[in-house]
Amino acid sequence: MAELDGPVRQGFAAELEQLRLQVELMGVRVDENLERMREVLAHGDAEVARRAVAADDDIDAMNVSLTERCYDLLSRESPVAGDLRFVVSVLRVLSELERIGDLSLRVVKLVPDWELLRGNAATYDILVAMADAAVEQFRTALRAWSTQDLGLATELAEGHPMEGFTERFSREVIGIDGPDAVLCAVRTLVAGRSLDRIADHAAVIGARLRYLITGDPAHLTSEIR
Repeated sequence: MAELDGPVRQGFAAELEQLRLQVELMGVRVDENLERMREVLAHGDAEVARRAVAADDDIDAMNVSLTERCYDLLSRESPVAGDLRFVVSVLRVLSELERIGDLSLRVVKLVPDWELLRGNAATYDILVAMADAAVEQFRTALRAWSTQDLGLATELAEGHPMEGFTERFSREVIGIDGPDAVLCAVRTLVAGRSLDRIADHAAVIGARLRYLITGDPAHLTSEIR
């Protein structure tokens, strides 16, 4: 029986590596939609918004497929220790990726109100800057997952890239005036909150990766955002 341990173990390790790469691919698909989100915010392009909505269906399908694969591995292989931690962590990361995709669509679906958003320059400029910060935070998360880099994971888990925007954003939203002030404020808040949450979910990926690499359950507290 001992002779089977090596090949069996190698086969399972290969499955786990394939799973890691598939999660990375899903992250790339989410990143592509985040870039579409930025384009919609910058130009109000309805065709790009349409492509983003269609692409989200593929992201959702990947989430379902990979989640089912994780459950299959758990039931079929009964992993323990680091392997179990990896599969459970993948389930958490998949959830974060799917949520980030949904949040990007909230911004994309504001395209009919793009002229309204852009009409208030002070808040619009902050939204554009927040979108840049959120996308950069996500790309750091994707790079950390790809390289399994503890330093990047820690940077994500402990960083708060949106802190510099919060106070100014709130002040400018309150100051919106004009005949469409209420509608503009509501739409601006939807976009701002979505961008803020994208950064938060990227940070959770870092926190989960830090736990995966170190095995220290104390790092799980960083997932609370």
